[in-house]
Amino acid sequence: MQFVIRTVVTAVALWVATLIIGGIEVTGAGPVANVFTLLAVALIFGLVNAVLKPIIQVVGCVFYLLTLGLIALVVNALLFLLTDWLADLFNLPFQVDGFWPAFWGAIVVGVVSWLIDLVLPDQW
Repeated sequence: MQFVIRTVVTAVALWVATLIIGGIEVTGAGPVANVFTLLAVALIFGLVNAVLKPIIQVVGCVFYLLTLGLIALVVNALLFLLTDWLADLFNLPFQVDGFWPAFWGAIVVGVVSWLIDLVLPDQW
């Protein structure tokens, strides 16, 4: 159940990012198609973060220390771009138009997810 809630939270955060950040778009056939697209992209984003992010953190530990963790912003943006690329492989109508929209989109997704987590009860 927690996995489903986490995916829905990420989908909502992605939707907010599409509203706030120019260059991030979901261009489905309609609102229902966009919801399913956001859920699929949230699933991809969650899997990318769960699999690759810990590996990158271990391998790039020195860079995290040297930059006082600021490299994490770049890593998150690159993982967001990877999510866009994977979504394109699955023919999902989700687009990120370059590094800067991915950079700001990753920040928005992180902040919105955190805010939603504050509101959700702890048992989820």
